[in-house]
Amino acid sequence: MNWKKLSSEYISKHPYFTARKDVCQMPGGKIVEAYYVVELPATVCALAITEDGNVLMEKQYRHPMEQTIIELPGGFVDSGEEPSRAIERELLEETGYAFSSIQYVGKVSANPGLLSGYTYLYLAQGGKKVATQSLDANEEIELLQVPLEEVRTMLSNNEIVQALHVSCLLYAFQKLDSENATV
Repeated sequence: MNWKKLSSEYISKHPYFTARKDVCQMPGGKIVEAYYVVELPATVCALAITEDGNVLMEKQYRHPMEQTIIELPGGFVDSGEEPSRAIERELLEETGYAFSSIQYVGKVSANPGLLSGYTYLYLAQGGKKVATQSLDANEEIELLQVPLEEVRTMLSNNEIVQALHVSCLLYAFQKLDSENATV
């Protein structure tokens, strides 16, 4: 059922935007002359809950959308880094918080018809402020602390538009709800 890749040509080769044009042969023999793929590194994000039960959210400008949105903390997985280590690093860099528990809740693909790579989703609990933010050169992040139930409302009201983060919230809330049901 897999396609056979006959050739591949890179159109752009950048750490955060690599694009290629593949020529492929489908199982029935049909040739696909141009199939475009954007290669993206793996990413991570987390529903991050502090010791006092607030969710750490980020308010930041997103240039492709030309607007400021509210998101979860997260980012790229560095080359050779495990996603579980990347989420710890990203949480500390972006929020200054360390967490007593970080649980994997799933992975999703943003658009498998065009984009490669997965986003690994986590539920982080027991967050304690241990450092100041250490942001990348192009990051300007306003850290918000939002009560957990208010985040559920924001999700229900479509106030969180980053699709991968919506997926993370859904899986993390499912995990939280199942843990609370067994208590």
